[in-house]
Amino acid sequence: MSDEGNIITDLNLGAPQPNGEDTLPSAGIISQYIKDLSVENPNAPESFQWTDTPVIDVQFNIGARDITDEVSEIELKISITSKAEAGTSFLVELSYGGLVGMRNLEDAQKHAFTYAEAPRLLFPFARRVISDAVRDAGFPPLLLEPIDFNGIYLAQLSAQQGEDGGVGAPVGTA
Repeated sequence: MSDEGNIITDLNLGAPQPNGEDTLPSAGIISQYIKDLSVENPNAPESFQWTDTPVIDVQFNIGARDITDEVSEIELKISITSKAEAGTSFLVELSYGGLVGMRNLEDAQKHAFTYAEAPRLLFPFARRVISDAVRDAGFPPLLLEPIDFNGIYLAQLSAQQGEDGGVGAPVGTA
């Protein structure tokens, strides 16, 4: 059987373990999906006639929960409201999930992957869903700016360590 045309990835590039046990760290996205999507266009068709520039408010949250010892669900919750002087143009709420596999990682590495790297990998797909939803509501597609999840993670980690003197806080970089 030929491997031509197939991409083969082996994230565990180290030497085989003498007992055959896989002890090298690995992490990656298993699958991703829309958990919930709500699109509201409460003032249509009047909102299509409004000429003032709307104010766009974007709220973002990252949640995580363990499914098994090696699989976690990461959930990006994004809420976008577009308001003009006359009222709300549209409201989009997206809950975008991804299953992430992590094996043989230290707690600090697992935490960093969960709250910095996995959201970075999932965000472009959630961004496309939002753009399509806004377009399908009758407005020009909304393209959210990229988010520096690693920078946000490190800032929150630093703030948390400052609050509790660093005791019990994860250490390391994402």
